[in-house]
Amino acid sequence: MAPVSLETNGTDGANGHHKRPIRIAGCSGGVYDRKRAIHDMAKNEDVDVITGDWMSECNMTLRGNDKLEAMKKGKTLSAVGTAYEPYFLEELDPAIPWLAKKGTKVCVNAGASDVKGMAIAVEGLIKKHDVNLKVGYVDGDDVTGAMFELLRKGESFANLPTNKSIKDWGFDPLCAQCYLGGAGIAACFAGGADIVVCGRVADASVTTGAAMWWHGWTRDNISELAHALMIGHIIECSTYATGGYYSGFKSLGVNDTDMGYPIASIEHNGEAVITMEKGKDGLVNTWTITSQLLYEIQGPLYYNSDVTADISNIKLEQVEENAVRVSGIKGLPPPPTTKGQYFPFLSLIMLLTSHTVGITAKGGYQAEFHFFLTGLDIEEKARMVERQTLRLMGEHVKKFSCLKFQICGSVPQDPQSQDEATVDMRIFAQTQDPAILSGDNFLDSDRGSFARFCIENLLQGYPGSTMAPDMRQAIGRPFFEYHVSLMPQSYVKEVAHLPDGTEVAVEGPKLTQEYDRQQPSYNTRNPVDLSSFGPTSRAPLGYIVMGRSGDKSSNCNLGLWVRHADEYDWLRSLLSVEKIRKLLGKDDKGKKIDRFEMPNINGVHFLLNDHLDRGFNSTSGYDSLGKNLCEYIRSKYVDIPNQFLERGRI
Repeated sequence: MAPVSLETNGTDGANGHHKRPIRIAGCSGGVYDRKRAIHDMAKNEDVDVITGDWMSECNMTLRGNDKLEAMKKGKTLSAVGTAYEPYFLEELDPAIPWLAKKGTKVCVNAGASDVKGMAIAVEGLIKKHDVNLKVGYVDGDDVTGAMFELLRKGESFANLPTNKSIKDWGFDPLCAQCYLGGAGIAACFAGGADIVVCGRVADASVTTGAAMWWHGWTRDNISELAHALMIGHIIECSTYATGGYYSGFKSLGVNDTDMGYPIASIEHNGEAVITMEKGKDGLVNTWTITSQLLYEIQGPLYYNSDVTADISNIKLEQVEENAVRVSGIKGLPPPPTTKGQYFPFLSLIMLLTSHTVGITAKGGYQAEFHFFLTGLDIEEKARMVERQTLRLMGEHVKKFSCLKFQICGSVPQDPQSQDEATVDMRIFAQTQDPAILSGDNFLDSDRGSFARFCIENLLQGYPGSTMAPDMRQAIGRPFFEYHVSLMPQSYVKEVAHLPDGTEVAVEGPKLTQEYDRQQPSYNTRNPVDLSSFGPTSRAPLGYIVMGRSGDKSSNCNLGLWVRHADEYDWLRSLLSVEKIRKLLGKDDKGKKIDRFEMPNINGVHFLLNDHLDRGFNSTSGYDSLGKNLCEYIRSKYVDIPNQFLERGRI
């Protein structure tokens, strides 16, 4: 195959030629991504903008609470600095000389709940290195005051996954953040900023903002923005696009210890070619890009404050080794910001015209206790533990808002080691009464404590009765609840703070479009007779099917696809909503499941509404992020045509 150019001809300006593609690197998918990323990208690669995502449902709640605690103590956050993500500063510090030398810009959302404080800290690093870099920042995402004002006026703030009013939540709101788009970022870059720090902008907004600035787009460039939005989604989780969480990970062999970070060359029309760092582990192919594309989406429409992207006919094309072109995305106006219009699942990351809002509350306290069960009769042993524990708890059981007895793992037939024959039994408890959970001296405390209820049965317990030796998890710790809803845009005051001190008010989109609350959902319209594919064998679905899943609040998405085009008719005909419920087995919650098809990537997508227990901050489940649902489904046995199995398992 002849080499493909990742650039376009022409220059920006009087001749009407388009500016060359902007090269944007995704160098952080979370608060604890690898420290080397920004430095190595700035030093070794030719990129225009380095982006990174530091925000999540977890640290949004933690940093929001940090801000409140600091304010209660009368401290200014710029001095305290506890409400932004300091880990970003550690990554940025060694990269600063290279950013200055090569003219590379940076845009991140690590400002969390103290964007100004983060900007000041970045300016301190620049001064330390004695270079000439300018800092801008975007704020307005903190809408705590507006949230309380609307509550006083009777706003219901219906929860997006469950549609339940905040009045039925059962918790007292502490703070609220909304999800901003890319326009403020573009304004900062246009105003001369080299480094732009944001709070809660959507993960993909750091990419769309950079592309808007580079190509001179406005919100009227709907098609261009829709493509850039999905490119931002693909690179927002860094190495998830280059071999991380990849069903075909075994094809990497041992070359998986230092995966390269993705680089997107976004063209004037929004289409892009995605590559990766040179000389690193990992890979970029249509399947790794599909894997990240299908992460944390909710349907064929991907909502954002700048634009709505219809990904039904997205096209992924391998154009070189480790180079995939992304096209075929249809742009639609963003949804309107009218008060009271709610959508079923707008993820915490994929915001709704600057008014999707996350509301934080203190949920109470939680603890857990672990027993190890070995060998035969695991279920009977677990039931014995549950009976004995509940008997000791007596009336105290009413003090727990959540109390679960869970078994993790199973014992194979004829196990070959004691480790193979051992499973973990977890007793998980949550309460708003801290007195019921143990302190450090629980063994000497009053018998009315969670750990005491668990441990006192040890000597009358199941055969082999053994508890986990580390008791720290049995000590109560605070947790947060998170409520996702919508807020009228008129209450959101987004501001771009330019390096020269100028403040630019960012207006919302003027062109919007209303959408049905329910995204398109359907079983396949023309299923193929499964017997037409010939003889079959019982085997795990994942032998020939790749996949991806993830959480957003209590919803969980699941995308499944096949590698070969002639396998797609089989996949779409097999995987109905009813079949997914059967594969879920005991994990089927009986709640709504949405389904749509993506023929261009041979995929079928499902959205399991309210499938997870509340979300990461407060969940009682093992799969707190929804990431393991896919691997569970891929392990389930189905009848697979032999002709497909003969091609070799994934």
